[in-house]
Amino acid sequence: MNFDLAEEQRLLADSLAKWAARAYDFDRRTKISASPEGRSRAVWAELAELGLHGLPFAEDDGGYGGGPVEIMLVMEAIGRALVTEPWLDAVVLAGAILRHGATPEQRAALVPAIAAGEMLLVPAWTETQARWRLSDVATRATAVAGGWRLDGAKTLVVHGATADRFVVSARTAGERTSPTGIGLFLVDRAAPGLSLVDHPTHDGGRVADLRFDGVFVAADAAVGDPCAGLPILERAVDEAIAAIAAEAVGIMDEALRMTVEYLKTRVQFGRPIGSFQALQHRAADMFVAIEQARSMALWATMSVAEPDAAVRGAAMSAAKVKIAESARFVGQQAIQLHGGIGMTWEYKIGHLFKRLTMIDKRFGDRDHHLDRLAAVDGPVGSM
Repeated sequence: MNFDLAEEQRLLADSLAKWAARAYDFDRRTKISASPEGRSRAVWAELAELGLHGLPFAEDDGGYGGGPVEIMLVMEAIGRALVTEPWLDAVVLAGAILRHGATPEQRAALVPAIAAGEMLLVPAWTETQARWRLSDVATRATAVAGGWRLDGAKTLVVHGATADRFVVSARTAGERTSPTGIGLFLVDRAAPGLSLVDHPTHDGGRVADLRFDGVFVAADAAVGDPCAGLPILERAVDEAIAAIAAEAVGIMDEALRMTVEYLKTRVQFGRPIGSFQALQHRAADMFVAIEQARSMALWATMSVAEPDAAVRGAAMSAAKVKIAESARFVGQQAIQLHGGIGMTWEYKIGHLFKRLTMIDKRFGDRDHHLDRLAAVDGPVGSM
């Protein structure tokens, strides 16, 4: 299998690296994270100018026809720079829902605005009782004249306070944990009956808790079959797991780069501490852990197109487990090798570790995915 990047993909990676070096240093990131919104509309517009928001969408829908590899490259760059913008949720996750479930009319109405950076559409699917079970949906969608009425609550909606619209999962039929009877609905932020509370996160982002009290949406707001939205959501989350695995690799790359640079410049006992063999071995172990994580992230990227949902899901779980293990090891080693400065707010390395820790909790932590793998019938890699 050829793992070399095409010329267009190399240009994409180079342009992102240059943009981050020129326009998104750690000082700017710190100021953005500390702002009331926790993100920058100017940065969002800059990413739109780079063509990133339309990247995953087909050209016929107003996008640029990128695929999993292009998403991987973007997410690695986002990880290295610790970009706080909700590209994962608003472009990768919401974009996958639209690509796999929306009608041509819905895509025609939404994709150009998303690609231009004019609309922020984020998914709202997590609930407090569900943890990471996508089929556990208590929010109800009741059929009424001309559409649906939504009642319930969602939590941890990434940058929900600044979103223009939401893709909301709601139960149209069946018991709370039934895999059928789940629909996906487009809801405007200003819809009567919708309220939210905004919260900061430990890694410098923002999330919101949403409440739906008799929120009305028209019949054409349903994305796909209003009773069969779970497979669409599952596929979108699998794509998001592959993307966040790439982000973690980018963060670990940056953590290793900073650590090696620190070992070369920090002087103790009259010489750089990087000259001590024990510390060289620890840096080498970090490199090995990153390469193992990179291999699993590549596997997840290649598995995105797998049509068998069970096989695809097993690949994502395997990648999530290895990413979590490598991320914890690399983050801890980076902090320890930096010493006290690694724990300071003003230094980037601690923020990298915070983001790696939060990534473990997105879309299911290590233990959750180990349980999923334990339930797989047959070898994980039987593709």
